[in-house]
Amino acid sequence: MMSFTLIKTLHILSMVLLFGTGLGSAFYKWMADRSGVVAHIAVTNRHVVLADWIFTTPTVIFQPLSGLWMVHLFGLPLTTPWVAASLSLYALAGACWLPVVWLQIRMKQMADVALARQTGLPQHYWQLARWWFWLGVPAFISMVLVVALMVFKHIPGAQL
Repeated sequence: MMSFTLIKTLHILSMVLLFGTGLGSAFYKWMADRSGVVAHIAVTNRHVVLADWIFTTPTVIFQPLSGLWMVHLFGLPLTTPWVAASLSLYALAGACWLPVVWLQIRMKQMADVALARQTGLPQHYWQLARWWFWLGVPAFISMVLVVALMVFKHIPGAQL
């Protein structure tokens, strides 16, 4: 059986990896798009999609599992305010992230085609990029709030 300290450490490391990969990928994709250079955009989109599969997806799965495991170890109900708020915010971030994944894959495909044909990106790419950006805003804010709740939570009688 894993100790609470090990679960908490893995949970924190997973959160850092999730947050860092998400923020880093978003920054590099946004900057590549701003460059307007199709080759740069295509390569960056490929890397963003790959990073989602390698880093984001496993941490998106691990975060609620490890968080709920720790909540269970403390015997806290899911209706505990900071737990319920964290789960709701995480669900909101996930509801934004799932379409973002589809958008990233679609934009990657469009950039690959434009690069292969040596053409500019179609207007539809830029529409998807705007959706991608604006779905990222509530997802990012939600995750910042989840991290704040993780850090500033109160567990009655616990000495953490």
